[in-house]
Amino acid sequence: MKRLRWPSWMPIDPYILLLLGTVGLAALVPARGTAADVASGASTAAIAFLFFLYGVRLSTREALDGLRHWRLHGTVLACTFVIFPLLGLAARGLVPVLLTHPLYQGLLFLTLVPSTIQSSIAFTSIARGNVPAAICAGSFSSLVGIVVTPLLAAALLGSSAGGFSADSLVQIVLQLLVPFVAGQLLRRCGVKRGRAKRVEQGGDGRRAGGFVARHKKVLGLVDRGSILLVVYTAFSEGMVQGIWHQVSPLRLGGLLVVEAVLLAVMLILTWYGGRALRFDREDRIAIQFAGSKKSLASGLPMASVLFGAHASLAVLPLMLFHQMQLMVCAVIAKRRSHDPEAAETEGEGEVTASGSAGPSRTAVGTGTRSR
Repeated sequence: MKRLRWPSWMPIDPYILLLLGTVGLAALVPARGTAADVASGASTAAIAFLFFLYGVRLSTREALDGLRHWRLHGTVLACTFVIFPLLGLAARGLVPVLLTHPLYQGLLFLTLVPSTIQSSIAFTSIARGNVPAAICAGSFSSLVGIVVTPLLAAALLGSSAGGFSADSLVQIVLQLLVPFVAGQLLRRCGVKRGRAKRVEQGGDGRRAGGFVARHKKVLGLVDRGSILLVVYTAFSEGMVQGIWHQVSPLRLGGLLVVEAVLLAVMLILTWYGGRALRFDREDRIAIQFAGSKKSLASGLPMASVLFGAHASLAVLPLMLFHQMQLMVCAVIAKRRSHDPEAAETEGEGEVTASGSAGPSRTAVGTGTRSR
């Protein structure tokens, strides 16, 4: 029997339907009392385990190699933590014409969240871009965001991020950064133990990093499952607090329009800005996909700490933007993969590979061609 697959002609990713279904479940059967405490604890543990797996997966040498391409990573960080927030501040003029003040606060918060990791890598790979650079850019953005996002939220949102304090910053660091560092330490221990038994092929077999690499589906399930759990917890709390009467269908429509414009502006700026800065095609692809996206995995736990009982309304713009960026970037990535320039680059790589002493086309982690 053939395995059932999601129809390729369907424009909506099945995970987006799961997100919407989770919101519906929280509306119909919100977690209350002890159940809410259990769900909150489980979501916190799931996010911590997710960042632990990120730490195990990211090669320390790969990260150090990626630092050599500092211009690319600096560009992505500038897009994520400078240009995005400036556009978010500019959207203040849309209140109260298109957005209510709470929705604007959520929109501004989404512009402060770090970039994604997995989807940036996936779309960069599909578009035949610089995958090592996308890995490092997404990872660096997530790590920087653990500190920068709460600080920006305190500066720009003020009392709206009522949960911000030194304790909340420590809580975010303990939930996100400490598990990541623990994963890195476990990976390094695995490297030291496996060094004596390394073979020419399959040398990562006994390492923690090799185990995660061979079980990518586990990381994907934890990633998506943890986000669903956090969404359910946040929206359950919103239902219990009775805040959904503040959002009308007309306001949601206005929010979608604003976010569509925001995404379009960032996609254009990252692509043509990369060209103006004289990055090659592979680097521009990594910049576009890493610099135009926002992470649910990082944003949701931060919002739950910073906004407390109002987190559900604060993360609504982030949820909608996340779904929109997945659908739009999937289309862009497929089109980029068929660019004549991509075919030409791939042909050059094949010629180089067939040569007896030809250098590699792309330097790992740097995105610069060896000459």
